[in-house]
Amino acid sequence: MTSSLDPFDQAPICALVGPTASGKTALALEVARRAGAEVISMDSMLVYRELNIGTAKPSQEELTQVPHHMIDLVGVHETFDVSLWIEGAREALRDCLGRGRRVLFVGGTGFFLAALLRGLFQGPAADLELRASLEQRAEDEGPETLHQQLTEVDPPSAERIHPHDLRRVIRALEVFLQTGRTLTDWHQEWAGGEQRLEAARLFGLQIEVPELDARIRARTEIMIDGGWKAEALAARTVGFSRSAFQALGYSQILDWADGKATREETVDRIALATRQFARRQRTWYRKFEISWVDPGSPELADLALEHFGWS
Repeated sequence: MTSSLDPFDQAPICALVGPTASGKTALALEVARRAGAEVISMDSMLVYRELNIGTAKPSQEELTQVPHHMIDLVGVHETFDVSLWIEGAREALRDCLGRGRRVLFVGGTGFFLAALLRGLFQGPAADLELRASLEQRAEDEGPETLHQQLTEVDPPSAERIHPHDLRRVIRALEVFLQTGRTLTDWHQEWAGGEQRLEAARLFGLQIEVPELDARIRARTEIMIDGGWKAEALAARTVGFSRSAFQALGYSQILDWADGKATREETVDRIALATRQFARRQRTWYRKFEISWVDPGSPELADLALEHFGWS
């Protein structure tokens, strides 16, 4: 008989986090194999079936080594958000616990981690008339106009939300215009309470910025050599949803494919965007109590297993 209790409240949440390119995938595989655990991905872009190379998705061989959940859920033309992730992660966790399996949450999407531990900030109900007027402004004046307005009233949200992510830009402006308070204010209030899951065990990979920058650039080169351009072109044929097009690097790769940039310029632009993303990740992580370890530490997997109580 399936328990009616929320599975998030039934067992300590064990999560492996860290900025992009810090080595989470390799460590997660070793820890999960040794602990007899299954992985629930906390990456907002691994849900798209067509996006593999550019998202650094675990290979098919890696996915066969350890059962993974919340990967390859939707097509690139479909929209996916944190509420859908929470719903799916809840069911995946319930399934794993029902089979007596340990679970390791792994990923770098800080918003997913925040939603997992503290719940979702709902905000005011949608104002369809206001939203329609903002959408019309974006169409008439360009989406950059709305992002500039957001920069003026709520700089932290503008820094966090990509200018092309029109849906989220509009939502942030909508919250401000409805309530007189910025989305940042609401998030700070939402994140200021006690951690919903006090038993959470968070283990993070922390790497010095210069080394991380070098890793990011090297990985970008490897991805491009591995066929990233062909993957991006194939995904564009299907049609990117707004949420899928936020995947790092794909817009730059497509500019290169369209002759708007050289290969070297493309590497530079992707590396810059990825470094900026890593900075935003570090900002999210400051909201939580995380045990940080250098990925070059000896016996790294042993440290993680001990932290999770699985040694």
